[in-house]
Amino acid sequence: MPITIAMAGKGGTGKTTTSALLLKYLLERGMTPVLAVDADANANLNELLGLTVCSTLGAIRKEIKGDMPPGMSRDQYMEMKIHQALVEETGYDLMVMGQPDGPGCYCAANQYLAMTMDRLAENYRYILVDNEAGMEHLSRMNLRKIDYLLIISDPSSRGILTARRIADITEPLQLEVGKRFMLVNRAPDPVPQALQEKIDHAVTEAGLPLAGIISASNDLINQELQGRSYLQLPSDSPVVRQAYAIFDRILA
Repeated sequence: MPITIAMAGKGGTGKTTTSALLLKYLLERGMTPVLAVDADANANLNELLGLTVCSTLGAIRKEIKGDMPPGMSRDQYMEMKIHQALVEETGYDLMVMGQPDGPGCYCAANQYLAMTMDRLAENYRYILVDNEAGMEHLSRMNLRKIDYLLIISDPSSRGILTARRIADITEPLQLEVGKRFMLVNRAPDPVPQALQEKIDHAVTEAGLPLAGIISASNDLINQELQGRSYLQLPSDSPVVRQAYAIFDRILA
């Protein structure tokens, strides 16, 4: 079975940035193949990877509400369309969930999706999920077992409080989580004492180990402004070294 790593956190905390850096880490360490899943409704992981997305699972779910091609069952059609939606790259593939279900949810579509994801997951060593805060997409994809849950916070009291709350919502979704960590993103360097105390208090009360703190980085800003993939960031960039040291600790 593949190892599943999922990101969670409120909007704007840098989940997608962390996902792109983690994908770069897995590729450079030879921990492949990887299925990267953009499960945030505001999907933009492909932009940080320099990729174009032509189809999403949300669009496919809508398609299978209609008539099927002659001789094909709905689950066969779903599987075919999902493989077509995969963006295939060296060492990894990208899949985008797209917009969540709206009014008149066709629940059978999610069942077909779950069955197809079960078969698809067998082809990968790692599944990396850039998730929304609510994590409902994980249950739609039938990803009930999360080996590593990284709860991302920005350097604010509200972000850290939200991270604590997210750590508690895995039980209602019946998710089996192996290891949970908090990761604080875009922090000033050095970290102010007041922020460090807030982080220490939160991780102690929530029983949520601190994976580490990633500093705010002009390298990331410049890479995005130039429209270049985060996978092309120099390995000696301070933010890359900082992120890799964190990933080494938690995935060792």
